Amino acid sequence: MIRRSLTFLLFFWGAQTALADVYPVTSAAQIASVMATAKPGDTLSMAAGTWTNQAIVFQGTGDSLRPIVLRAADPGQVILTGSSSLRIGGSWLVVDGLRFERAVPTSGAVIEFRSSSMGEAHHCRLTNTSVVDCNPPSNSTDYKWVSLYGHHNRVDHCSLAGKTHSGTTLVVWLGPSPNYHQIDSNYFGPRPPLGVNGGETIRVGTSDWSMYDSYTVVENNYFYQCNGEVEIISNKSCENIYRGNTFVSCEGALTLRHGNRCTVEGNFFFGNNVTNSGGIRIIGEDHTVINNYLADLAGSSTKSALPMMNGAPNSPLNRYFQVQRALVAFNTIVNCKYSLLVGVGKDSEFTLPPLDCTIANNAVRSSYGPLITYIDTPINMTYAGNVFYGASLGISLPAGISMVDPKLVKDAEGLWRPAVDSPLLGAAVGSYAEVVLDMDGQPRPAAKDVGADQASEAPRTRRPITVEDVGPDWMRTSTAVEGDADPPSSVEVLENFPNPFNPATTIRFTLARSQGVRLQLYDVAGRFVRDVSDGHLPAGSHSVTWNALHESSGTYLLVLQTEEGIRTRKAVLLK
Repeated sequence: MIRRSLTFLLFFWGAQTALADVYPVTSAAQIASVMATAKPGDTLSMAAGTWTNQAIVFQGTGDSLRPIVLRAADPGQVILTGSSSLRIGGSWLVVDGLRFERAVPTSGAVIEFRSSSMGEAHHCRLTNTSVVDCNPPSNSTDYKWVSLYGHHNRVDHCSLAGKTHSGTTLVVWLGPSPNYHQIDSNYFGPRPPLGVNGGETIRVGTSDWSMYDSYTVVENNYFYQCNGEVEIISNKSCENIYRGNTFVSCEGALTLRHGNRCTVEGNFFFGNNVTNSGGIRIIGEDHTVINNYLADLAGSSTKSALPMMNGAPNSPLNRYFQVQRALVAFNTIVNCKYSLLVGVGKDSEFTLPPLDCTIANNAVRSSYGPLITYIDTPINMTYAGNVFYGASLGISLPAGISMVDPKLVKDAEGLWRPAVDSPLLGAAVGSYAEVVLDMDGQPRPAAKDVGADQASEAPRTRRPITVEDVGPDWMRTSTAVEGDADPPSSVEVLENFPNPFNPATTIRFTLARSQGVRLQLYDVAGRFVRDVSDGHLPAGSHSVTWNALHESSGTYLLVLQTEEGIRTRKAVLLK
């Protein structure tokens, strides 16, 4: 049976929801009027139609279980245009189902997570929303489409495409305290080359705040033809995570431009031999680059598969810091024009080569040579357990690199994986506690495989993101071709909110029919943490709050077992 505390929680949730009000609104003025007295749990329902020149200020205070929601009555049918903009200020607010088209704000970004310079947003969410072709007459006009201020905010299941003018598509602004923002499950569509600096798709921080921690998570997004400039993602702060994203035919690279101690894990880069398609560019200290899959990248120099930059002595914040203590491990690099470049940018100013870095257990195969290029000679570079093959190595063969055929074969999805007789199997050197899962989300045993893929019979919980996985629900529904879509699952675990969280998060799931349910928590090493619920539940939506006050920071797996199988989600506890 479900525990009595859970039953009470569900009853309490239902009772509080029943007291909430729904307010139909038809203008920005009405929204402001309603929000003057809105209470936690209330919903503002925006009338379908074209909203022209509407400067919406959505400011209020919800709570963790009962956010105030601004929602399109018909998702995707509230079209904001002209000089329309959105400002979100306060806490525990959700904006859902809007559609910005050719909206050019009079000032600031199209959407800002603040209502004023002092009214930043905290624990707020923008979801199920599109921003398309919001371009001014001149491409030199600089404004952002989405600006994140405050802390613990989330942008998810949105679509941003068609930006042609100057300014980052989505930017995170820093302050003295960490942000803990989450940017996930979004579609970032085509952006043509800008021709000058300032065309990033995502930027996390600025050079003047780059030595401050952000703790922003960018995961499970789809980037397609994001060609604005050399930096698709520009990291300019510390302690961020870039995980599980897919980059397709993008002319640029995920760039660790400023800041330290960031993790780039489990991303997929498919260059499709597009000119200037790149991978992961490393600058700064103590970065971890693991479990990434990079294929058919045709870029060179800063847009090669894995370039490590040279730094400047006593670098100011806006220049290039020396690469130090980077860990580049368990990546698979296949058919890339330039696989590993060391010392990129060496000149009379940038004289400091990478220092004390580790290149371990990577699988590299390409007919393009050399496989490693030293533009400058690294200092105390450690190689361990790597397998390189297909062209000349480019440097004197060091201990820690084997020049043998990795015996990679394509699977049904077109991914290169080790064959049953591959020398990659079980050949990794060292333990590397950071490497818990492979690119498929499968556990790594003590005897790890070389490269991003671990041969395993365990269920795959990750895969390359597709356009069907991301963006607004209403956009996927409206553009689906009859017969192409998979039948909807009768059991679904929704994203917990907030995520990352501290100390409590709400776990939500839906059942199409009444059935037995068991919800459990595991850590990423597969160790059982606790039961959340165990019993028989009716059809419908269900939610429960997990208070992790006594748990340690880290990533946890939410495992929902039902009569129809197992569904999982990840929750990140940051204390």
